[in-house]
Amino acid sequence: MSRTRMPMASPQTLLLWLLVLAVTEGQGRQVAIPGCHLHPFNVTVRSDRQGTCQGSHVAQACVGHCESSAFPSRYSVLVASGYRHNITSVSQCCTISSLSKVKVQLQCGGNRREELEIFTARACQCDMCRLSRY
Repeated sequence: MSRTRMPMASPQTLLLWLLVLAVTEGQGRQVAIPGCHLHPFNVTVRSDRQGTCQGSHVAQACVGHCESSAFPSRYSVLVASGYRHNITSVSQCCTISSLSKVKVQLQCGGNRREELEIFTARACQCDMCRLSRY
């Protein structure tokens, strides 16, 4: 039984192929951007449940990832909590730091139009996690 030896590719060639594979593999998929950033989404606004007047607008949301960690609590925290608080967590959430109002044109029956104001995110930041205030 004879063996045929395949020539080894150079490290530069392998690196080039890995780079090409990584670039082509990511095409067609939306790449997750690290951090907290503005993200557009389409909003459809109706004047009532029947949709008498309606319109759409591209608004901005805050989307992304913020830092979080968990670690064993300090001794003073253990004592103060009666040894029930043995893990301390610290985290931040992606939140809207600034809002703005935008006007949406609503098309009603016939040639009648109405205008409505909605909120959209203007800036985002990683901040303390809390219940929604909106």
